[in-house]
Amino acid sequence: IGVLQNSIFDSYRTTTNSEITHVIFDMDGLLLDTESIYTLTTQEQVSRYGKDFTWEVKGKLMGTGEREGWEILFRELELEGKADMEVMMQETRNRREELFLTCKLMPGAERLIRHLHSHGVPICVATSSRSSSFVAKTSCHPELFALFHHCVKGDDAELKRAKPSPDIFLVAASRFTVPPSPDNCLVFEDAPQGVEAALAAKMTCVMVPDSHLSKSLLGRAHQQLASLEDFDPTAYGLPGF
Repeated sequence: IGVLQNSIFDSYRTTTNSEITHVIFDMDGLLLDTESIYTLTTQEQVSRYGKDFTWEVKGKLMGTGEREGWEILFRELELEGKADMEVMMQETRNRREELFLTCKLMPGAERLIRHLHSHGVPICVATSSRSSSFVAKTSCHPELFALFHHCVKGDDAELKRAKPSPDIFLVAASRFTVPPSPDNCLVFEDAPQGVEAALAAKMTCVMVPDSHLSKSLLGRAHQQLASLEDFDPTAYGLPGF
């Protein structure tokens, strides 16, 4: 079953007349299959201290900024005083930069991006990834990412707070040629922190979570899908496939 949850979505559509005119995409785990790389490289580090990077822990830091994520990891795995966070961050960053060069697209991503672009729907990316990582991750798909009006990264000078604060989505919306109202924006996210950020920005949110993510972290988005392949644009007043 492609659609995992609809109740909040159905209620939303019957209680608002907001028209969706602009679409904002998260990137990691939604458009690009990078989560396996994050899991591998983080486990490599914490295993030195006899720790496991479980999905219970990973779910709590998905979608956060780099430093925020490491701070959560250190608290959850009780690594304070045992490991040097700055060293771990740099070693992991270097390792990831190599692996990011092989990033593949998630199912349904290219189809949806090209479809929206071809119909003139303004689209952009709002990712917690730093600029250097963004370049590496998107290097295999330059033509596709060129279709976005703009991309806001996690180290953008205008950002004051990382997800789950709404800043990144509000900044992303403000940079369209004609900035839309938040309630005219549709956000695609795969991470709980990203969903909270979208909701805090007063935007509509579709979540496409990893199947391993704990059910306790789901249910807040207006709609949940198993894959971007299951998305029906017409449900939001957008051009159909």
